[in-house]
Formats: sequence, structure tokens, C-alpha cells
Amino acid sequence: MKRLFRRCGHAPGALAPEDQAVVDAFRALLDARKNPQPWTPGCNQDAAVRVGPFIERVLPRPGDDHGPDLIAVCLEHPDYPYTPYPHRYTRKGWLRCETKAILGVWNPAYRMLTHAAAGLDLPDDVGMAPALYGVHVEARRKNNRGHILLRLGPYNQARHTDRDVDRLSAHLKGKEDEVMPGFTLTVKGAVFDVSDHLAYCDPYEADATALLTAALGRQGAV
Repeated sequence: MKRLFRRCGHAPGALAPEDQAVVDAFRALLDARKNPQPWTPGCNQDAAVRVGPFIERVLPRPGDDHGPDLIAVCLEHPDYPYTPYPHRYTRKGWLRCETKAILGVWNPAYRMLTHAAAGLDLPDDVGMAPALYGVHVEARRKNNRGHILLRLGPYNQARHTDRDVDRLSAHLKGKEDEVMPGFTLTVKGAVFDVSDHLAYCDPYEADATALLTAALGRQGAV
């Protein structure tokens, strides 16, 4: 009796194009994990970070990616900018990311290790705290030369930023010549500069007006 045999997909020989693509992608992933391209602050490249058992793509915030220890990032779809996260994904906004948690420069080979590839939502806790808003009190002379007298942040909500901007502006109104002669003091809402986080005072641990009074005292204001 004559039998006909067909070679199964696991038999040696040439692979089908779709199988070869899977093998190539897996080899690229192994190489990327074994030899990641180092990410350095200020390199202007997306990075890969671990979120639980997954690896995700993060976009550093322009101008806020130079800190040696901490930068601001947002989570992006692995196919960004062509495929944004759909609405079912939780949008996290800007986050504080320790540079030691960065695995390396983002490599498309990591895509199969993302939540998106697994058809999962991003978790509520991604292991990074928000890096949102700040308040700056600027002191300037008539020639426009000056400096930032006080930095407050990070604020978790914009309404908290607006509240302290209003409070500090009202506190300084009509007192500039008294508290810091020769300077114009301006209170502004700003983006929290996570790269310079050590220069900020936490607005949730102390009253904003008390922090301003202390800052003026350090400047020798009366």
C-alpha cells in the first residue's frame, strides 16, 4: 500500500514566509534583550521601561529629559505615532521615571512584550508617580534680569496649581517694594521640571505662603 506523507510545519527545510517572519521577530527580540542600546539623558530617543511583567514604550518630555536620576515620560503605544492607544487604555499623562528603570532605547522588537500585543489594558499602577504641574515665583529687575525665587511642585491637579497662583499673587499684591525692593515679583503656573526636582518645595507638605515667606527671608528681604 502506497502512502503519501506531508511534511509538517516542524519538519526541517524552508519555512513558510509567515513562519519565517515569526522566527525573525523572535530572534530580533532576543538580540534586543541581550544587547539593548543604552539610553542616556538628553539623547532625544524613546525608551523602554518595565511595567510589571511587560515592557512598554515611553516618550520623554521634550526639555525635561536631561536629569541624571529622574525624567518625565508618558506611556505610548508600541506603534506610536501611527497607532495611538485606544480609549479602553488608561491614559496616564506625564509620569516621573527613574532613569535606572530604563532598559534602553526603545526597539520595535519589544512590541510583542507590551500590554497592547497581549490585548490588555495598562494597569492602574504602572510604578511611576505623576509629573504634572508646578508654580514659579519669579523676581525680575526693570532690565528684565532676574531669577526664579521659589519653585513649588509637583501638583497632581491643575486646579491646585491655579489655587496657589491666586493665593500667592494676592499675598504679594502691593507689597513688592516692601518685601523685595527693586524687583517685580510674578507668580506663574508652569510645567513641573522633574529633571530639577530637588529645587522644588512640596506644596502638599507646607503652606505655599509660608514657603514664599521663607524664600524671601533667604533673599534678605524685609
